[in-house]
Order: sequence, then C-alpha cells, then structure tokens
Amino acid sequence: MSGLPVSLIQALREVVGEAGLIADVERMHSYLADWRNAYRGQAALVLRPASTEQVAAVVRLCAEAGVALVPQGGNTGLCGGSIPDDLGAQVVLSLTRLNRIREVDAANETITVEAGVILQRLQEAAAEAGRLFPLSLGAEGSCTVGGNLATNAGGTAVLRYGNMRELTLGLEVVLPDGRIWDGLRALRKDNTGYDLKQLFIGSEGTLGIITAAVLKLFPAVRSLTTAWVALPSPRAAVELIGQMRGLCGDRLTGFELMSRQSLEFVLHHVSGVSDPFADAHPWYVLIELSDTQPDAPLNDMLEQGLGEAFERGVALDAVVAASEVQVRALWALREGISEAQNHEGPSLKHDISVPISRIPDFIARTDQALQQAFPGVRIVAYGHVGDGNLHYNVSKPLGAEDAAFKAQSEAIMQVIFDVTVNFAGSISAEHGLGQAKRDAARHYKDPLELELMRSIKRAFDPAGLMNPGKLL
Repeated sequence: MSGLPVSLIQALREVVGEAGLIADVERMHSYLADWRNAYRGQAALVLRPASTEQVAAVVRLCAEAGVALVPQGGNTGLCGGSIPDDLGAQVVLSLTRLNRIREVDAANETITVEAGVILQRLQEAAAEAGRLFPLSLGAEGSCTVGGNLATNAGGTAVLRYGNMRELTLGLEVVLPDGRIWDGLRALRKDNTGYDLKQLFIGSEGTLGIITAAVLKLFPAVRSLTTAWVALPSPRAAVELIGQMRGLCGDRLTGFELMSRQSLEFVLHHVSGVSDPFADAHPWYVLIELSDTQPDAPLNDMLEQGLGEAFERGVALDAVVAASEVQVRALWALREGISEAQNHEGPSLKHDISVPISRIPDFIARTDQALQQAFPGVRIVAYGHVGDGNLHYNVSKPLGAEDAAFKAQSEAIMQVIFDVTVNFAGSISAEHGLGQAKRDAARHYKDPLELELMRSIKRAFDPAGLMNPGKLL
C-alpha cells in the first residue's frame, strides 16, 4: 500500500478520477519495468491524468507534499529514464491519456498534438491530411510524442529531416511548481530571446513535463525506391553514402548500416524474413530514396549510383525492391535487429555517435579492443550512417553464462565509451542518458557542461522532484 498521506491520495484521486489513479501493486506492474525488463522500480502510485490542467494540478499537489514525479510515455526507452527508483516513494505520471490531436494546419505545415499520442497515430493523422510526419522508429506503434521529445528521438529519417529537435516548433510544458508554460507557437521565426523549448527537448522530464507540441509537417512522399546492398566494409558504406548524397541530394532519406552478425540474429529469430542474397557478406546497407513528385526517376538515380559503386568495388551485390511488400521485407531485416538480439541472452546496448568520416576506424578499433579484453563476444553493430549514429551492441559469447556476462557490462561499456570519446564522439546519440548512462556522463562529459546543466536543473527544479536520479 502507498506510503503517501491519505489526504494527498484523496486529493490526487479528486483530480484524475478513479480511472486515473492506480494504487494496486498488480495493476502498477507494467509501469514499473521497461519493455526489456532491464530496469525495475517501485512506486507509491501511478497517476494517469487526462488533460494538461490535471497534470498541472497533480504537479502542484506533489510539489507541496515534496513527492517526486517520474513522467512516463510509452515506456519504450532503453536507458531506464521512465522507471522509478526502488524505494517506492515516487509517483509515476503516465501521459498516455493525453492523446488528442488538437489541430492540423495544412497551410502552415504543422500539427499540434498532446504528449500521449502514439507516434504511429501522429504519422497517420499527417497522412490523412496529405502530409508527412517523418520521424520513424522501430517502436513507433507504442512510443509516444512526449517520450520522443523528452529523449530527442532520431530514427531512420534523420538524414533528411533531422531529429525531434529539428521537427519541433513549440511546446506546452507543466513546470515543476505546477504552472503551465504555453509555448505552443507554430512559428518558424521567433527571435525574442532564449529558445526555451530547446531546454525541455532531450531533458528526459527533469525540468518539467511536456504535455503538447507543435510539430512540422512535410509534403507527402509520392515516389519511393529501396535497395539492399552488400558491402565489403564500413569504409565502403561511408564512400557510398557520399556518392549517393552527391547524386541524389535530399532524395536520400535512409541509409542504414548493418553487420552480418546483426542480420544473422534476425534471420534466426524473426519469423517470415529471408536473406536477400544467396551468399553471406560482411556488411550491408539499406538505401531509401523518396520524392514528393509521382513517378520521379528514383530507380534511375539508384541504378546509376550503384553502377558506379560496383565499378569501384564499393558494392558487392544489390537488390532493389520491386513492390511495397518487398520494401517492407527489407525494412523488417533492419527493424528486427534489436528484438532479435534479445533472444541471444543479455543484450548490452550502446547508442553512440562519431563523425561520419570516423565510423570505419571506430568500428575497427572498438571491435579489436573488445575481442582482446572479452574474447568471443558477439558484436551487433548497425545504425544511421548519415548522422554518425551507431547502435554498437554486444551479446555474450556462445555458451557463456548470463550472469558472468552481465558482470562484465560496466567494463565492456567503458571500452566502448573510451574509444567513442577518443574519436570525438558522444556516448548517447538518441536514447538519452536515463539512469543507464548517468554516471558515465559524469566521467566523459566536460565538467563545465555538467556544471551548466546542474545550474539549469536548479533554476527550474530547485526541490529536485522532477524525475530525480535521471540524466544528472
């Protein structure tokens, strides 16, 4: 039973109603662990407000009582940012009932949505208006806009459209004292001082609670072509993306790199998929070109680019999707990697970024360092070459015990992060810090940066009640 004062529980119940308050331990279960079951905590209550005004009222009551809040969206994160600690005194604030699409302004190319809207529903609403919302993630059927904003999500289309920071024009935020900041401005130019919304994007709920956003829309895609290309090395991928960018410009909307180990896990564990080639190759890229014009000559561009790549030995083999079914089949190979790796035992996931030009050397250096220190580990490297973001994951050696492998997780992480920083990279590209990388950030980030971040945290949340223990 909750350790909160009965009077506070009653006041919270009056705000959110019976449907918005969960106190039963069994019913709280799904809110207290992430989807991989890698992080688990306890909570005094789970609250599910249905409006911004209810969120504000909850925040005021909890601030007055000194109760910490843990904002939560679709709970699809990989760093434990939406999971409470194990003391059972925090309140989980689920935003999933804030699920209205408030406005679609086709002339202004914007859509205003609440934080609990599922990303896939947002994509569908844009399509219904003849527009495109380009953010695309493997978890788009369950992740929410609020979570996407809180972690500054990236995904597979960053190459063309940017991450959530670039896709956002305005925010509505409940501040730690319960006041509502209405920054829902659908403006592309507003030079009236600090751009406050940027503080909340990527803040993982530590400065306030995002309740709604004005997001950019784009012209609908009317032509699309997709290819699966075999490569000899990551260096070939960097060469190929430079070539395709020069040839296709902004029509290049996807360029995803995958190692053979990544593909083997998918082929073994994901039903209904098959290897596009008869022979195995060391590396692959999934290339997507798109255009707003119907019948754009994308296949001609793709064939020209691949033809040049074959001549130079950059590409080893290629297949171009001939139908929408084949497009989905190729993307299934890419999007199935993370889930497939989980079937191989503990999966140590590392979301790093380095300059695009340094990706080949980073992979070679890190592979070598890991195999020397932890012989037999299986490295699952894949990611978004166009923005330098690699998901550099590690699975246990064949036959190794789960517990022994997990005991090496910190040492493995240190090897990867050491090389990342040596290559002028970041230890978190799009997943955030959460609780998984909070302590590592203290070691790898510039002390002055951390000092400035703490100053911002104190200014917004002096009592430290907004998602404590995360990010900082």
